[in-house]
Amino acid sequence: MANPKEILANKIKASKLGGGEARIEKQHQKGKLTARERIHFLMDPGTFEELDALVTHRTKDFGMADQIIPGDGVITGYGKIDDRLVFVFAQDFTVFGGSLSETHAEKICKVMDMAMRVKAPIIGLNDSGGARIQEGVRSLGGYADIFYRNVMASGVIPQISAIMGPCAGGAVYSPAMTDFTIMVQDTSYMFVTGPNVVKTVTNEEVSSEELGGASTHSTKSGVTHLTAANDIICLQKVKQLLSFLPQNNEETAPFTPVELDEEFRLELDDIVPENANQPYDIRDVISGICDSESFMEIHPDYADNIVVGFARLAGKSIGIIANQPMSLAGVLDVESSKKGARFVRTCDCFNIPMLVLVDVPGFLPGTDQEWNGIITNGAKLLYAFSEATVPRISVITRKAYGGAYDVMNSKHIGADMNYAWPSAEIAVMGAKGASEIIFRKEIKAADDPAAKLQEKEAEYATKFANPYSAAERGFVDEVILPHETRRKLIKAFAMLETKEADIPFKKHGNIPL
Repeated sequence: MANPKEILANKIKASKLGGGEARIEKQHQKGKLTARERIHFLMDPGTFEELDALVTHRTKDFGMADQIIPGDGVITGYGKIDDRLVFVFAQDFTVFGGSLSETHAEKICKVMDMAMRVKAPIIGLNDSGGARIQEGVRSLGGYADIFYRNVMASGVIPQISAIMGPCAGGAVYSPAMTDFTIMVQDTSYMFVTGPNVVKTVTNEEVSSEELGGASTHSTKSGVTHLTAANDIICLQKVKQLLSFLPQNNEETAPFTPVELDEEFRLELDDIVPENANQPYDIRDVISGICDSESFMEIHPDYADNIVVGFARLAGKSIGIIANQPMSLAGVLDVESSKKGARFVRTCDCFNIPMLVLVDVPGFLPGTDQEWNGIITNGAKLLYAFSEATVPRISVITRKAYGGAYDVMNSKHIGADMNYAWPSAEIAVMGAKGASEIIFRKEIKAADDPAAKLQEKEAEYATKFANPYSAAERGFVDEVILPHETRRKLIKAFAMLETKEADIPFKKHGNIPL
């Protein structure tokens, strides 16, 4: 009779080998790491503790009784990243193509439940061919068990999904409900229905990469927040993201010590052009305000007329939402409103204060925008800001026109502090358009209508196209010189650290989805 210790050792060895050396070598040829290698590069050395390494599937049909591999295609456990506790599951494509079985799902649910009990982040390294068809509805039920836990964990603990291989069919909905999704270029894809089904139903010829690759989802759909050139960079981005996030919704993000001086940034004085129609890169403003090289942009390739991301200010994590004059003059449209709203809600979930940089001429007009729901999508951003209870500060760098002024974290929807640079223009619309409406009769009756329009433009601009009328009403707390911005923000965020919000009791609001 075999020694029990030998049996245990052999089972553990089998679980670590996965689907065999040949399949692992094939994985490497595609430029992919194995599941265990990914965990090795993700976690602090020597901290990973594996759970359920000996679990096997229970299927007896279709010849599966003879294909028993301990671990059943997913590695689960806990460990530390930068000395902080995290839970992780890594699907192993070398075992049954990483397909999800009933026991595979139970392992994932188990670590998710543990993460919720101890209030620590959960990271999913997805690399799966989908549901294990030999198990039928049991596999589908396993997906639903995971989805339910994604929802229960939402807003409680950070959830990060790294797509490091295929993720198709119902499997895509779990990453979609997590806080952040990162895809690896050329080796990962996500779609509900694959190219073959698309061709059968619609007669469209499309490759997996075109249909659901990293480039597609980072630029067209916005499904993925970040992309990475390879597995190692993907794991580095997971770590970077975690550095800005707290362990859970009851804590604050880690503090990074930084030496402070007077904190005047003179380079900010020269960024906004004198010509109000000339663009500038809002990222230059962000760099001038935040701690050196601390900005991590989220969704950098999607809806680039708004910039969102994490940064540090005096060593503390903040979220930044900023109009981008370099793209569509910084207007709000359907995609940028959705992108901004999602990020605002993420920051609010995890107690991350928000800095809003405003240079917005309004909402993008046109039939395309109206027919695609700019009203409800713009309302998402408005709703998200209004609902947020974390410290919120706005800086108006140049234009703040029309309803977009209200939406971009104005004082009227609960902003705690609003600053404006002297270059700020706060009005219902631009001086030219406003003058053409207000002074229409005078301009029409003038001997030289063009000269009269210029005269009235200047009159309107003097009265409204500046921050001082708003400051007189208290809608702007202070008009500041650009180089003072970092110093003012450090002080204001420090003042707001103990902010408490008094909101009415409700089960939940009804955001216009």
